[in-house]
Amino acid sequence: MHMKTPLGFSFAGTNAGIKVKKPDLCLILSEVPASAAACVTQLKGRAAAVEWTAERVPQNQARAIIANSGCANALTGEQGIEANRAMATSLAESLGLPPDAVLTCSTGGTGIHLPVAKIQTAIPGLIAKLSPDPQPSAEAILTTDTCIKMTVREAFLGGKRIRLLGIAKGTGMIHPNMATMFAFLLTDAAVESNTLNTLLRSAVDETFNMLTVDGDTSTNDTVIALANGLAANASITSPESEEGQLFGTLLTDVCRDLTRMMAADGEGANRLITVHLQGAATREDARALARAVVESNLVKAAFFGADPNWGRVLTAVGARAAERNATYDVKSTHVSIQGVPVFNQGTPQIYDADALRSLMRSDEVQVTITLGLGPHEATAWGCDLSYDYVRINAEYAAVLVESPDGPVRLDQRLDTKTPDLKAEALLQALRYIERFSGTLAVIKYGGAAMVRADLKDSFSEDLRLLQAVGLRPIVVHGGGPEISKTLDKMGQRSEFIDGLRVTDENNLKVIEMVLTGQINKEIVASLARAGARAVGLSGKDGNLISARKLQMSSGKDLGYVGEVVSVDPDVLTLLMSKGYIPVLSPLGLGQDGHTYNINADAVAAEIAIACGAKKLIYLSDVPGILSQGLLVSELSAEELELRLHDGSITGGMLPKAQAVLRSLTGGVESVHIIDGRVPHNIVAELFTARGVGTMIRPGAPQEGEEVPLG
Repeated sequence: MHMKTPLGFSFAGTNAGIKVKKPDLCLILSEVPASAAACVTQLKGRAAAVEWTAERVPQNQARAIIANSGCANALTGEQGIEANRAMATSLAESLGLPPDAVLTCSTGGTGIHLPVAKIQTAIPGLIAKLSPDPQPSAEAILTTDTCIKMTVREAFLGGKRIRLLGIAKGTGMIHPNMATMFAFLLTDAAVESNTLNTLLRSAVDETFNMLTVDGDTSTNDTVIALANGLAANASITSPESEEGQLFGTLLTDVCRDLTRMMAADGEGANRLITVHLQGAATREDARALARAVVESNLVKAAFFGADPNWGRVLTAVGARAAERNATYDVKSTHVSIQGVPVFNQGTPQIYDADALRSLMRSDEVQVTITLGLGPHEATAWGCDLSYDYVRINAEYAAVLVESPDGPVRLDQRLDTKTPDLKAEALLQALRYIERFSGTLAVIKYGGAAMVRADLKDSFSEDLRLLQAVGLRPIVVHGGGPEISKTLDKMGQRSEFIDGLRVTDENNLKVIEMVLTGQINKEIVASLARAGARAVGLSGKDGNLISARKLQMSSGKDLGYVGEVVSVDPDVLTLLMSKGYIPVLSPLGLGQDGHTYNINADAVAAEIAIACGAKKLIYLSDVPGILSQGLLVSELSAEELELRLHDGSITGGMLPKAQAVLRSLTGGVESVHIIDGRVPHNIVAELFTARGVGTMIRPGAPQEGEEVPLG
């Protein structure tokens, strides 16, 4: 991620062995002493890192922040205090700094001792990785986050350009009291430490302290601001000065960006909820009543279901007003959701419920409440409450353990479950194993599942295990994101028509290099690491795929984009008979001698037909086929064809849907479109009654009801 960062800061992240594979140790270093301020959790029983940092701010000689993820080092007694001190001291000694110049943060499971020896061993390598790129630091602090959270602002103070970078993490245990999660605010502006402290507290109060995900405050919440002065502006020494107010606005803007990112990435969340409450009698009332709405589990659950339940909104406001003895009159209250008035001055409003539900399936739901009682207003942020929130926290809380070699892991072994649960899980698995033994399945592998390292590993493990219990898999892979990335680096533009990549002679060479020379080999190697035997092939090998130039009905020329004429499955059958998993790149050879780039979805369908596969599975970056934002769990071929004709399926899903219909008419019994961004989704789709994506098969569905996305 290219981002203009403040002068004089460098960043690093590494794996120290707290987690199994992912980065878990972050370093942020200022090349000169910096003013430092922090807001930390007010919770009693704070983590050792929080106490260390709180005792050392505000100050004007700070140089570094070291933060670990995977272990909160909270509620660990004197041993935890000593471990945190050792972490800070080891870094300070390695950098030639006094220990008080180092601020510390920890996040992860509580009650687990910090493996400080591993951190001390990793520090030299961490320092060696320092660079101007903040992304490694942002990645190393993540826990259940699904994405990094960074934002930057710049402005001119006294004629000098200054920049302010914000880095944050946090998705759960978010209900802040003076701080929240981690947020590191780094600027090259010159700001006196006490002034920075005042401005930081004001910004936190307006943003992070108006955020809630689940109503639970953490032992480790920390917001740190560093200002190193390398922009060479006149030092800001008063919050009330013109420069102080401008910098305070900048600080609040960055904190607001991070607040919205964290709310949108709440554990299991599908959408951000923004509540703006105006017309309150006091500032405190406005803040409390706005937060009441985003804190309400009933409101959050309703919004997960795209239900415009304004009654729950008003109930949350009324309950909080009663608790505070705040001025509140429902007869003067107005409520709108997504800009649609739903309640006004004691009376429900008439609105199109279906249209509003459709609007509420957006990534953000905005609620505006007007009390008509005074001039005060406030904005609060939160997220919906999904099934996944319970799953994430049930797993995280119940099975987080220290392994003998140090890393903290989720212990999901059957051995940790009750005898009844173990027996039931094994019986269900055995029934499915019996059902699918000997089944030939073609799996189209693409999207994020091919990019993220953890998803690559889980995919390879799934295939090895499925093959071990009798499934006969063939993998057909795409590579669109990597192709686009490579073409971009080479200065070649990517162009798509109806979801298909336009391929000229120059980028055809790049496409073949990426598909067959890079991606195919990487998949084979990943399967080998998982213990599976795989052989990589191109559709050109052994005349496996005979192709011809694709002629678009619109008359548009896609260049060297082809379609399958025929498939010779002999080489695939031979490989499977010897226990190998064929891995196929979607290229074909024409009778004219040209190589053709073929849509991988279409290739997977033709391979499935030619090999007599019973199942065709598409791994994608969507949960399945959606209808008005809801996942369709089962669909008939006839219904899918109707959706194609009415124009409700477009873009990249268009060739996939056409390939699905082709495979079903060719004899494939069922096609599954599932979310490849979720680990082990192939197993979940095949080994559970309802599955996790969309199953399409000929004839009317037996379980065709639509279910909320979760």
